[in-house]
Amino acid sequence: MQPLDDPDNAANDFDNNPRYIILRDFRSRFLPDPRDIFLYLPEAYLTEAHRHFPVFYLHDGQNLFDPRHSFIPGHTWRANSTTDDLTAAGLIEPVILVGIANTGIQRMPEYTPDRDPRLGGGQGALYAKLLIDDLKPKIDADYRTLPDASNTALGGSSLGGLISLAIGLQHPGIFGKLAVMSPSVWWNDRSILRLVTNTNPRPNLRIWLDMGMAEGLNHLRDTDLLHTRLLTRGWHDGVDLAYLRVPDAQHNEDAWADRFGQALQFLFPPQK
Repeated sequence: MQPLDDPDNAANDFDNNPRYIILRDFRSRFLPDPRDIFLYLPEAYLTEAHRHFPVFYLHDGQNLFDPRHSFIPGHTWRANSTTDDLTAAGLIEPVILVGIANTGIQRMPEYTPDRDPRLGGGQGALYAKLLIDDLKPKIDADYRTLPDASNTALGGSSLGGLISLAIGLQHPGIFGKLAVMSPSVWWNDRSILRLVTNTNPRPNLRIWLDMGMAEGLNHLRDTDLLHTRLLTRGWHDGVDLAYLRVPDAQHNEDAWADRFGQALQFLFPPQK
């Protein structure tokens, strides 16, 4: 496992970095709570003034970059350094990362595509409108993006993985690539499996799927079922689908950080 982020040194890494931008208190027409938006631009964004870039939208944005903002201080996805390293090595194309902060107690309602009889939730359609009708148009207007679906990804972990898959299935003309990490397949009696089965025609999506093998046998079984369901619907391993079962990986930020680079390489391979 990589060393933990050092919150004491984070100011040096982020406060004076022109590629790290925070949009404070972003407001939507569809959900009441404001949230911060965290952007991380590739180095080429500053050096190639006429170039446009793909965009990767990620949930739980406060956990991606700066350890001072993370839910558990010092534990982030290290998304900035991983993306920079892979870009410099020529293993991925340069990509703009956009992290959407969750809003605490409203995280579960916003990250669930339908209502669970016991747990409630089900505001995922409104959250999708926030992304599609409010946030993405602003990012596309203010930054040099490649706005088409083939250059736009959506991703997250746990409930963030669940809502990424649900939104991608329902809006493949917006998000053509998905990172579905440790997804909460269990939600509402595995309703996501029914959505995969019943979405017609089959969406044209490139999907990264993973689960840690130390996250619990039930979660591993559920994700195996999801993988099988995707194969049945016509996705193909190694072509437009990747499924990684990660030995010893638990359900936490450090585990997702350790494999974020693999997801990046599958979703944003270097252009030939």
